[in-house]
Amino acid sequence: MENYIIIVVILLVTIIGLKNLLFSTVNHVDLETEIDPEKDSSKDIEETTVIREFTPRQLSNYNGFDLEKIYMGVKGNIYDVSKGRQFYGPSGPYSNFAGHDASRGLALNSFEIENVRRWDEPIDDLNDLTELELKSLDNWENMFKGKYPCVGTLIPDPEFQSI
Repeated sequence: MENYIIIVVILLVTIIGLKNLLFSTVNHVDLETEIDPEKDSSKDIEETTVIREFTPRQLSNYNGFDLEKIYMGVKGNIYDVSKGRQFYGPSGPYSNFAGHDASRGLALNSFEIENVRRWDEPIDDLNDLTELELKSLDNWENMFKGKYPCVGTLIPDPEFQSI
């Protein structure tokens, strides 16, 4: 009788394991790969990138929905993060940053939408960040510089500048 109980338990564990393996809805995000600028990206085809200026309104179109390309701002520079679509694209863990200046969110290590300025607001001057938060932002900026091409700079939209 004990052997039957052990066999049933092993069988149940195996069935549950197979079910989770075959029908899992949770996507695994490899954050170590995401933040490793040394990752070999030679397999990616590099396109010629034109450096230009973007207002927040123009940047907002590069969110992975409106346009296929995904751009985001970090400390005044705009990076093409399209090859990181699984992270920045629709339903990615950092999708709130797509098409926006992500500086404040990165500095605070917060991916919440309330840390991202809308396109119709002035550019965040970040002058209230602490030294530790600025250091965190510098670290993120270095990661972006090493991993993604810079495609432009963020400039204020005259229509929405602060008074």
